[in-house]
Parts: sequence; C-alpha cells; structure tokens
Amino acid sequence: MIFPPQPASIECIVRIIFTCKRSSPIGPSARQQPHEHDPRAGITTTIPCEVLFAAAVRPIDLNNVFITDPEPLSLIEQAEQAGFPSNLCCWIKGIYAAARKHGIRRVIGVVQGDCSNTHALMEIWQTEGLDVVEFAFPYDRDRAVLDAEIDRLCRAFGTTRAAAETVRSTLAAIRAKAHEVDRLCWQDGLAGGDESHLWTISCSDFNGNYEQFDREISEFLQTVRTRRPRRPAIRLGLAGIPPICSDLYRIVREYDAEIVFNEMQRQFSMPYPAADLCEQYSRYLYPYDIFARIDDLATEIVRRRLDGLIHYVQSFCFRQMHDRIIRERLHLPILTLECDRPGPMDGRSRTRIEAFLEMIEARKRRQEESGKEE
Repeated sequence: MIFPPQPASIECIVRIIFTCKRSSPIGPSARQQPHEHDPRAGITTTIPCEVLFAAAVRPIDLNNVFITDPEPLSLIEQAEQAGFPSNLCCWIKGIYAAARKHGIRRVIGVVQGDCSNTHALMEIWQTEGLDVVEFAFPYDRDRAVLDAEIDRLCRAFGTTRAAAETVRSTLAAIRAKAHEVDRLCWQDGLAGGDESHLWTISCSDFNGNYEQFDREISEFLQTVRTRRPRRPAIRLGLAGIPPICSDLYRIVREYDAEIVFNEMQRQFSMPYPAADLCEQYSRYLYPYDIFARIDDLATEIVRRRLDGLIHYVQSFCFRQMHDRIIRERLHLPILTLECDRPGPMDGRSRTRIEAFLEMIEARKRRQEESGKEE
C-alpha cells in the first residue's frame, strides 16, 4: 500500500524555511542591532542559537536555505564556477552559494565538531569580506571549554548568558512540539517520516523566527492529530547526516515502509532534558564521537521497533568511515546509501532500496513463521 505525503503540510514547512527577512519581532530580547541594515547571521550547522536570538540576530541555517532552494543544483554549479572543486561535499558548495545568493554578510562557522572543510570555507568568506565568527564544540565534551565557547559567542554578539538562558526556556517549549511531531510519527503513525524530518531539522534555526515557527508547528499539530493512523509493514530508521536527495521518504513509502526514526534531525531538536545551555549542547550528539550516537541508535532501535536501518552517507564526507563501526555495533539489517548532489535518486539507488526492503519483508516473514512453529 502506498501512503502519499500530505502536500499541504509539506508546502507549509518548506514555505517557513524562507523567513530570513521577516520583519516581525523575534523574541522578548529584541533590541537595537550593531548591523541595523541586516539582522541575519548564517550558520554552517547547529550552534547555540539562543545566543543569537537573545542578541536580536536571526540565525539562518544555510544548509536549509540551500536544500530548499527551488534550484539547488544551480547553487552547486555557481560554487564550482567560483572555484570550488567537483570532488568536494555538495553541502559545503551549497551553503557557500546560498549565503551569496541571499546576501548573508555574517556567518558563524563551526570549526570543531562538524566538517573540516568549514575551515577553508570560512577563509574564503573572509576574503570576500564577510564577518566570520568561529564556534567550537570540544571533542571530549569538556564542560569548561564548552562553557567558555558559549560565553565567547555571547560577547561576540553583545548579549549576556542570562539573556540566552531566558531564550532557552522559551525555545524548550517549542522544541517539545517538534518532539511531539516525532512521537506522532513513530508511535501513533499520524505524521510521516518526511514531516518529522522537516520539523526537527528546522529546529537548528527555527527558520529565523521562533515565534512564527511556534505558530506554524502548533497549527500543524492540530491538523495532524485529525488524520487516520498509518501502520506501515516495515519500520525504518535513518542514520547519518540528513540526506541530500529529495525523494527518499517517498520511495520507501511506495513499498509500504516508513522512516520512523530520523537520527541526526532529532538531535537538532535537542531531545534530552537539560538544566542550562552548557548541558544542553554537551548532550547534543552530532558534534562529538560516534560511540554516544551508537548508544542512542541502539536505544531507539528497540524503542521504535525498527526492522532495518538506512545509513545515509554523503559523497566526500569523512563520516563515511563511521559506517564500519555502525555495522559492527548494531545488529539489524543495514543499507548504506550514498548520494552526491541534490535531486531525485538514481535508478541504482532505487533498486538497492527495493532489494533491501524485500529482504526485510522476507526476514520478517521467516520470523513470523518460526514463531508460529514454536
């Protein structure tokens, strides 16, 4: 049975990605800006966005702007025309061109805990006159080091830690709604995996306006709770960075499967309780070692009753090497899926997904028959 996506919901989510230039207030701490002409700041991945909101600066996740562009491939081509090599991760090229297209003049780049290519990207931005701010997640999760990094970010944007903590309390309630979308996906079968993906991944920057985001997600929750639940035959998890391909969720749904666990997107929504910013961003798993992620994956595989796992790897990304550890530590069917450029998947990838799902279906059938015999 095919479960088509809910077009109105997806259009709503994609629409709110492009809120970079909204003029409505962004929160209780809004005040005069040092860059009055442009209150935006691009980010290369999730950072403590509470600091930016406290400083009345709109965080703009350049990954989201790139991948939701009407023509993301043209952004890749623009970056390559600007001198970026063809054998470089397309996310790096995309966020470079997205910043250029949308006139972003300030960027916070994560120099530890993300892609090593960000270092060179920030140097290129500096040569082009952008105001570049560094942020680093300490690999060993040293709380003192992370605390100092958050304080340094506060000073860079002229705000205080107390103001950022106030924003954190406000965002916690909004993040809880993203967690509810996730729960409605994996537990109640009311939300699709693509919808869980979009809402949780958007918590990286709340689309530049958390008040508007709160209204949008509240409306979505009201709508989604009126649906009839879906009970897919195959329950999948998606591990790794968010996929660059545009049709993964639709393809698996064609075979009566659903992605009910979006590993990294869920991390962007800060899924664990925390007392303060430092604890929140030390429990956030993306920037640190693979082993805490493995523990989280193992827990969610059981809790969400997953039949299989798709490990998405991006071409030319160092995280591809994690595939070996994931396969060694997790004991369920795993398909490693690699993509390079945005757009629909090629025929070979579709065939591999189909074969993977057929294998899981046969495995489940054998298990059921074995259970009946016992």
